[in-house]
Amino acid sequence: MKVINLSEENSILQQYLKEIRAVDIQKDPLRFRQNLVRFGELMAYEISKTLNYRPTKAKTPLGVAELMKIDEKLVLSTILRAGVPFHQGFLNTFDLSESAFVSAYRKYKDALKFDIFIEYIASPKLDGKTLIITDPMLATGGSMELAYGVLLTKGKPKKVILASIISSQPAIEYLQGAFGDEVTLWTAVIDPELDEHSYIVPGLGDADDLAYGAKL
Repeated sequence: MKVINLSEENSILQQYLKEIRAVDIQKDPLRFRQNLVRFGELMAYEISKTLNYRPTKAKTPLGVAELMKIDEKLVLSTILRAGVPFHQGFLNTFDLSESAFVSAYRKYKDALKFDIFIEYIASPKLDGKTLIITDPMLATGGSMELAYGVLLTKGKPKKVILASIISSQPAIEYLQGAFGDEVTLWTAVIDPELDEHSYIVPGLGDADDLAYGAKL
């Protein structure tokens, strides 16, 4: 699995990272969700530079303009529920794309141990398409691996791109063992470790609860 770390170059993403990490700014859920949307839009733009294009033309009031358009059928997938605003940012950029949704959650055995379960999937056929799976927090890599596996029941994509805002080094190492060269991970930053609850450190806390409120 190839990894592209956007924090290796300075950009406005660094400012947005500060805002979603800072506990004082996190108190505003609207701003938190809007920043996840911003990440989606900007990361989609960066990814767009790597896609295939073909020539096209547009008739203007004064003539004909020669242009380029994406020559790939895109499917944007996300993992509910924290992934929704991040996915929306991608959809704002790739506005002609299809979408897929997967529900994944942790079911705890005790205070520290848990299994990940998939309960819901809605997806178009994926055969021959470019699949982009978005999840803002890549902690253990388990949810991403399971989501990828269940999406493959809907067909074989031509290309697979994973997109995350904050990825842990352990998750990257895990997924590099699980995925082959056909998968590329784009991330805004890589954090070094996980705590005993498998939360990313320093991370930002629970993106799901910060976006939509604490769950029972």
